[in-house]
Amino acid sequence: MEGFLDALGAVTLIVLAVIGAASGVIAGLIAGQRMPLYILLGIAGAVALPFILAALGVTALAAGGLLLIAFVALIGAVIVLAIGRAIMRK
Repeated sequence: MEGFLDALGAVTLIVLAVIGAASGVIAGLIAGQRMPLYILLGIAGAVALPFILAALGVTALAAGGLLLIAFVALIGAVIVLAIGRAIMRK
C-alpha cells in the first residue's frame, strides 16, 4: 500500500479529484438539485476506489499507469453517485 501511495503522487490525486468533481457536476445537472453533494460524492468515490483496490492487493492498478487509475476512479465515482442517489430517493 505504501508503494502505491508513493507511486500515486500529488498530481494523480488532483486528477482523481477532478474526475470525481466532473462526475458529480454531470450527476447534479442530470438530477437538477444538490450539486455540491454530488460533487463531494463523486470526489469521494474517485479517490477511494483506487486506494481500496490497492489495499486488496490489485497490483495491476499501479502498473497500468495514470490512464488505468483514472478509469478506475471514474468507475468509483459512478458507483458512489449511484448509491448516493438511491439513498436520497428514499
